[in-house]
Amino acid sequence: MTNMELPGRIMLFAALVMSVPHPACSGCENRVCNPRMGNLAVGRPVQTVSQCGSTSPERYCNYKTGSCVLDCEVCDASVTHRAHPAASMTDSPFKHPATWWQSSQETPVETLQLDLEVEFYFTHLIIIFRSPRPAAMAIERSQDFGRTWSALMLYAHNCSEVFNLEDGHRCTQKYSTASPCSNGEVIYRALSSWDKLDPYSIDARSHLGITNIRMRLLQPQSCPCQRKLPDANMPRAHYAIYDLILKGGCLCHGHADQCVPAGDQQISHPPSKHMVHGKCVCRHHTAGDHCERCDRLYNDRPWQPANGLTGEAHQCAKCKCNGHAESCHFDESAWLRSGQRSGGVCDCLHNTSGRHCQHCQTGFYRDPERPFTAPGSCRSCMCNHVGSTSCNPDNGDCVCKPGVAGPHCDQCMLGYWGIDEYGCKPCQCAGDCDPYTGDCMIRSESDHNSTAENHLFRTEELFSALSHPDKCVCKQQALGNSKVFCNVKYAYAVKVRVLGAHDKGTHAEVDVKVLKVLWDNSRLGLSRGNRTLYPESWTSRGCTCPVLFPGMEYLVVGHEDVRKGRAMVNMKSIVKPWRPSLSQKVHQLLKTKCSSKT
Repeated sequence: MTNMELPGRIMLFAALVMSVPHPACSGCENRVCNPRMGNLAVGRPVQTVSQCGSTSPERYCNYKTGSCVLDCEVCDASVTHRAHPAASMTDSPFKHPATWWQSSQETPVETLQLDLEVEFYFTHLIIIFRSPRPAAMAIERSQDFGRTWSALMLYAHNCSEVFNLEDGHRCTQKYSTASPCSNGEVIYRALSSWDKLDPYSIDARSHLGITNIRMRLLQPQSCPCQRKLPDANMPRAHYAIYDLILKGGCLCHGHADQCVPAGDQQISHPPSKHMVHGKCVCRHHTAGDHCERCDRLYNDRPWQPANGLTGEAHQCAKCKCNGHAESCHFDESAWLRSGQRSGGVCDCLHNTSGRHCQHCQTGFYRDPERPFTAPGSCRSCMCNHVGSTSCNPDNGDCVCKPGVAGPHCDQCMLGYWGIDEYGCKPCQCAGDCDPYTGDCMIRSESDHNSTAENHLFRTEELFSALSHPDKCVCKQQALGNSKVFCNVKYAYAVKVRVLGAHDKGTHAEVDVKVLKVLWDNSRLGLSRGNRTLYPESWTSRGCTCPVLFPGMEYLVVGHEDVRKGRAMVNMKSIVKPWRPSLSQKVHQLLKTKCSSKT
């Protein structure tokens, strides 16, 4: 190649590469963006059927530009400065302008194929020949890694004769003349300059998407100078290409401005800083090799490609998971119910549930001492799974099945036996029965004279005055008499749930859970939580007066044992089954009527 040929070819290359507009400006902040474009062939091997001099040295001849002077040389693949491998088509035309690929002269039909490791999009293809351009050729592409192929464009000196097509109908005669003898180009543009197409739309992908491309050179032709020479001196026709440029970019749907090598990328050539890589560094909270989906925690609305015509980014939106999820998924029905405002459903962790992880799972309750978003804010309920139906998700209180009692719903009430999945069964006895077998427990009338250690109380026994009025007679104190109420000078008023009771021999203890403190004029420091009440009135038959029945909630207004620091319950105490109106009534008595007498 002469020195006169170099500037012209370089200027042609630069003009063609720079003439295609970039589909979007760089910069991804709330707007469409795209990685740089380049030559997809750089850094990747181009497969060919043949290479001159690969089996033995070959003599070949070309005509010098501007004249019909024959210039002959030898091609030898084993000698570096005489070899013309396929890699010469994709090296830099600026750094290595005098390199080219050349076919064997025994190969009338040649195929060049470039395989990409992932899907890219491309805008145009440029081939600059050193030999005369083929009299017929085809450019084909695959979008499924070579499983199927389709023709992009056919080229022929006579389309109707070669391909049985009219010129301009998927075939063109523009790039198939024998002249120039060198530096002739073949150009294919994926889109016409007047096309108004969003580069990230489905239509654009069908036009521009590519995984493989091949060029089939079907018919070599000789330079017109050969007509002036005797047949014996005619050089044999071959194909030779200076440059192969497949202009394109990484497929990122407008959601990235940078790409890196794909995970399984195989590069047989030394890496090039000009190589166009295929894995997107995604922005706009998208993910995937091509930013084709929303990131794990950003599926509150459906994924969309950016809009290359308007510049709208269509960013993915973050799901509202209250700190209890690392991912979420899009739900079409939730999206439609919200009026297309929110469709994310969180994949909840930390024993939470609900679309936004706003609830605790069944069997867990919200710990009021921890922040709502803390990983351990939902704690496990301490309920017996056989004896309970559920756990209050707000405070962890167990809801027992019929006949079941205890703070954990793990024992039968007095008068019931045989805890199972349906609860406890009523005893078929005049009195109590064994809580495990249902056998009746008979007590003689002389039991009240025996010592406490010999009583037939079970350790989990609950007081039974309400169930067995024939054993215990209690005169309940009335709440309505304000004069009596104020004169008694109570120390406290609380709302409680009775959990259980125990006979200690010398006294009885009633376990309760204080649900609400209505009044505290004692030194006990009453607060919500478990506490023990000490009834002064109790009997050998397991009764307290006034009545405190297991599993029920009561208003308890009582006194303080100052010497021992205990909350007492006696015959002067007020114990009433709880109803909401009692709270207001107690406050009215204690704060209004009683205070007016002092």
